[in-house]
Amino acid sequence: MESILANTIAHIAHELPWTRTVDEDYGQLEALDNDNLDMYPLTYPAVLIDLPGTDWTDTGDLTQRGTCEVRVRLILDCYDDTHAGSHTTDRIMQREEKRKALHALLQGYRPSGEGALIRTRSRFFTFNHGIKVYEETYTCALSEATRETRTIARTALSVRLKT
Repeated sequence: MESILANTIAHIAHELPWTRTVDEDYGQLEALDNDNLDMYPLTYPAVLIDLPGTDWTDTGDLTQRGTCEVRVRLILDCYDDTHAGSHTTDRIMQREEKRKALHALLQGYRPSGEGALIRTRSRFFTFNHGIKVYEETYTCALSEATRETRTIARTALSVRLKT
């Protein structure tokens, strides 16, 4: 499943050159408010990608089919004053264009050569430090097979002493 993560990172970084950070999500955004954590600073626009879980079903012959959840967060700084009359409300639509471009790139993309990414949920929220987060959740189908491993049964050994 890590190939889904690596392929998606490479795909976004190559196709959206305006992104400054494209990385695995391991808490960088939440670490902004924690001075005790040592992490490199986020540069914006940032895209953080996480694979929070996969639901598996057994298809027999040591093969499973799964539906993998892929969470993608577009993080933008919003230091622009966008109140009515500020003449900078176009910045809101500039953020929307970035969100749409990221979604258009990901919807239908096949990160593992199997199932395509299909958006299932969106959530938008503001974060401390003037940051806006556009979070999209996608799912994609995948399969995984393992080889059968042979186990050798232990034989019981008994010793009889004749006297």
